[in-house]
Order: sequence, then C-alpha cells, then structure tokens
Amino acid sequence: MAGASFPELSGRRIRTIKLIIQYFVSHSNTLRPLNESPHESPYKSPHELRFMSNPSSLCDLSALAMRAEIAAGHLSAREVTAAHLARIDACNPHVNAVVTLDAEGALAHAALADERQANGHPLGLLHGLPIVHKDSFLTAGMRTTYGSPLYRDFVPERDSLIVTRERAAGAITLGKSNLPEFGAGSQTFNTVFGATRNPYDLRMTAGGSSGGAAAALAARMVPLADGTDMGGSLRNPASFCNVVGLRPSPGRVPQWPTASPYNALTVAGPMARTVADVALLLAATAGPDARDPLAIEQDPARFLDSLSRDFKGVRIAYAPTWGGLPVERAVLEVLDRQLPVFAELGAHVEPACPDFTGADASFQALRGQTFAVGYEAVLREHRHLLKDTVIWNIELGLQQSAAAVIQAERDRAALFARMHAFMQTHEFLIGPVSQVLPFPVEHETVRRIEDTPMHNYIDWMRSGYYLSLTGHPAISVPCGFTGEGLPVGIQIVGRYRQEHALLQLAHAFEHATQHWRRAPALPN
Repeated sequence: MAGASFPELSGRRIRTIKLIIQYFVSHSNTLRPLNESPHESPYKSPHELRFMSNPSSLCDLSALAMRAEIAAGHLSAREVTAAHLARIDACNPHVNAVVTLDAEGALAHAALADERQANGHPLGLLHGLPIVHKDSFLTAGMRTTYGSPLYRDFVPERDSLIVTRERAAGAITLGKSNLPEFGAGSQTFNTVFGATRNPYDLRMTAGGSSGGAAAALAARMVPLADGTDMGGSLRNPASFCNVVGLRPSPGRVPQWPTASPYNALTVAGPMARTVADVALLLAATAGPDARDPLAIEQDPARFLDSLSRDFKGVRIAYAPTWGGLPVERAVLEVLDRQLPVFAELGAHVEPACPDFTGADASFQALRGQTFAVGYEAVLREHRHLLKDTVIWNIELGLQQSAAAVIQAERDRAALFARMHAFMQTHEFLIGPVSQVLPFPVEHETVRRIEDTPMHNYIDWMRSGYYLSLTGHPAISVPCGFTGEGLPVGIQIVGRYRQEHALLQLAHAFEHATQHWRRAPALPN
C-alpha cells in the first residue's frame, strides 16, 4: 500500500535478506557467537535457540532487555541487527517509516561491536542496539533530506551531535526515519518519500513530525529512535503509534549544528516503546556541550537511577481540555478510563489547569521567527519547491511586526511565571497528548475538531505547543485504545528540568497499565 511511494527502499527488498545471509556465510569462520570456540555448535544457548527460532520475539524485546541479553552473551549485536533488518524488510513496505537504509553498514558495525565485546572492551550504554535517526539529523556519509526535494541527494560529511553521541554509546545505525518537509506539521508526508502510515491502522497517519520514528518503533523495526519536538513532534506521533516520546527541557539534549542556537522551542529527544528505554537513550544523549549555549550542565547518569518511587500523597492536576480546547470525545473516553490508575498509585488527582492566555499568538510568532531564520534563503531561491504551509510559516516570520515579536516574548515570560507557580502546588500535570485520534493518511491536516473549525495547519496541535512554550518537560505514554483499535497517549508534564521525576511517574503508569505491549498486526 505504501510501497508505491517508497521507491528507494522497495527496490532493495529482495536483496536485504540475501545480504544478511551472505554476510553471515562469508564471515562464518571469523564472526562466531560470543564465547564460542571454533569447534562448538554456534547456537547452543537456550536464549539463542529461543530467539533464533522466532526472530520476531527478539524484536519484541525492550531495548534494556536486548542490551542485557547482549551483555550476557546470549545474543550478539550481529543477530540483533539481522533480526531488525529482516523486520524492516517485512514491514516497511506497508508502513514507509524507514526512508534510507544501510543494511551492509549496519552489519559491519555490529560485527565490530561484537569484536570489541569479545576483546573485553567496556560496553557503551547502547551497545549493539539498532537505531534510526530522524531525517533532519545529519549523518555523515548517509543522505539527509529533511523531507525536501531540495535535499533529495544531500549527503553530509558530519553527524549531528545527537547522532555522534548515540554512535559513541554503541548504537547501530540502520538508517533514517521519515518526516514531513522540514519537520513542518504533525502529519508525516513529503514529495520525496510519500506518507508514513500508522502500523495500528494503515489507513491512518502516524503523526509527526517524528512520525517515521514512531511508526518504526511500533512496528518493531527498531528498539530506539531519536526525534525533535517544537509543537508536539515527539509526543503526537508517540500518542498515535502507542510508543513513548519525551520532550526534554530545552538544552537537556544539546543541539549542534543549528541555525538557531538560542531557540528554546525546538528540542531533540528520545523515543522508544518503554519509559525505561527512553531514560536509557536520554542518558546516552544528554549532557553539556559548549557548542550549545542552552546546554544544561548536569550529569546525564542521573537518568540511569531507579525509576521506582512511592507516589502516595503526590498531587496531580488533570486538564482534559487544557483550559477549553476542543478534544475529540473518543480521546477523552480513553483517558478517563485510566485516571483511577493514578489513584491506585496513591496520588491525588484533581481538575486544574494553568492559565495559557497569550499562548497561541506567542507560539505562532516565535515559530514564524524560527522558520524565517532557518529558511529565508530557501524561500527566496526555491519557493516553487516548498509546500504551502512551509511558505506560510516563513512569510509569517518575515512579515510580522516587531511589536508582535515583543508581545510574544512578554506573553511567554508571563506564561512561564504562571506555570512555575502552578507547578509548586501540583508536582505533575496530565491531559491528552493530541486533541484528535489518528486521522486518514490522505488528509494533510485536521480541518475540524468536533464542531470547531481549525484556522491553520497546526491549530489542532495546541495541546502540544502550549506545553512547548512553557519549557517544562513532557512525555507521551501509551494510555489505551479506542474500540476501533486506535492508540491514545496520555501527556504527563513535570516540573521545570525535573525529567527524572517525570520518568518515574510515567514508568509507574506504564507498569500498571502495560498498554505498550499491544503490538500492531503486521507481517512477521
């Protein structure tokens, strides 16, 4: 179904499994499973037999479980990589999440990882774990398109900092994940690769802009993925695809290179299927870097601390409409069914919401400014190759008055002050991630929520960008499904720069509900 819009990878489908088989055959004398002598049977461990008899069960493992199996010698990085490449071969033609694939390079790096482990080298946090990078992050020697025909064949010579850190931690790059053009909007489609489909219902969108990442995780094509979030781009696709997406505090995951180093709206962050896996990826990618003026000077090892905690007496505010936004009834029904979980954890949940006055105009002005800084030259030289919504955002930034930007900064400052005061009486704030359910993939955006018309292509994302504007960390965690089988996420917001506490509540909710375990019905 999505294969027609995915010519770059569909032409490789037959070759992928052949490549895996040929690679193991050609290296059979030098790439033995760990701790195996040359004369012993290659798969004698019950763990190995279990996974090799059903590679899909390997891909169902959490990243932490996978990492533990590799560290114990029950699995090799080569086996893990091969299993996920096979999963991509089976599922990606239906979903169109991975838009650039380097199977040979991944297998080669996995072999090096196994060699390092066999030689007794210390293992990185992400040792042997497959990952895909959002196609807005630079990857040296691997094309980075930004979802734009302008960059269809662009191959950078350096990595973005987040990619450098992931690779340094031992992650195995499989390829790049799809996104909307220049990350604009929460529906992943572009003229280079086409649309990414929701693994839980191929008729629906996976969301965006980190939609390819979310779909790849949900389809068990990778255990880890990275992404970015300005107005909800880590959280919305996570909600739509039943995975976890964390929007960290600005500066928590440093960004380099970037055209707007002082932009606090856009952050980079982790995605995975479980909260603990997100914490693992955050620990590998967070930490100071002098090239990012917003970088937080704190040891990222704090995110490896226990996620267990007693929530007895903790006050949680519940904002089902974020102060009066239109929200589809089906979304609220799923959330309402899960509210008792927080009470069972010992927390006190009460209806309350910060005052988001001025948030809409402030976000639009500051977003427009960011687009103008980054893409003014592109608009001037290649306007005919840009989609209408990108043009609108750039021109908004170029044409708005100085008074509008000044007022936007005033409103943001006032909102932060109100949010800070609110979070002194409530340690956490919860509500819907997205105001709507996943919608048909043919629809570029949401035109109406219930009886309320939307005024622009991101108007339906206010439940995401209101929180972006405050700078507080927020996470999307699987919350359940509608009767039609569509995922819904819950958004949990923590105190300023308190990601670890936020991860603890998210982990407790996840452990009590286990919604993340429900996999989509896709080919094995």
